[in-house]
Amino acid sequence: MSTLGVVPHQLAEAIAPLLEAIAAEAVSARSIEPGDIPLHWDGEVVIGVRLHDLQGLHGALDRLIAAAEREMGSTIEDLDREEKQRMVAMLDDMGAFTLRKSVEDVADALGVSRFTVYNYLNALPGRR
Repeated sequence: MSTLGVVPHQLAEAIAPLLEAIAAEAVSARSIEPGDIPLHWDGEVVIGVRLHDLQGLHGALDRLIAAAEREMGSTIEDLDREEKQRMVAMLDDMGAFTLRKSVEDVADALGVSRFTVYNYLNALPGRR
């Protein structure tokens, strides 16, 4: 969701990866609306951050999976069995499995069965 062309400021460029990770966008200072977060630079508002999907958890699991991919430095398609186990552990630490249907969705994303994801979870220390 890059808006660097729309919001030409070095702060917008610096936070672009963060905005993408949280499904937000930069808006010009003139375009800030109620609910947007104004960002100050040298004492003046230079851009705003518009958060999307404030109503709930829609897309939360996708964002958690994307964060886990970034942390692992690899895409799901490139993960071997051991790395998939690490990703499941990482997603568990992030709270992903508290979301409804998350085991099924993670299984689909990893290309494994629900049973496999449950096995990975049950193998984690301190979990059962």
